[in-house]
Amino acid sequence: MLALHLLQSALVHVNTLLIQEVLADPKWADRLTDADQRALSPLFWTHVNPYGRFELGTNSRLDLDLSVRATVPGPRTPSGEAAVAPT
Repeated sequence: MLALHLLQSALVHVNTLLIQEVLADPKWADRLTDADQRALSPLFWTHVNPYGRFELGTNSRLDLDLSVRATVPGPRTPSGEAAVAPT
């Protein structure tokens, strides 16, 4: 059971990075309405093949631009101001 929780957490993390990469593109950011953005969720798994053969490319990585993280706002404090990330 714990392995399934770890797998789900890893999948949500990768999905979150993919969503952030798409939303960093101004074309998509302007196209989505507020309702569309509220409906986004990293809990999708249609791109996962749970059965069959898996081709793992151990010499390549997902092309995720990690600089996108800097454009995503941090958590909010009760007063509505952005929280300072711990160092």
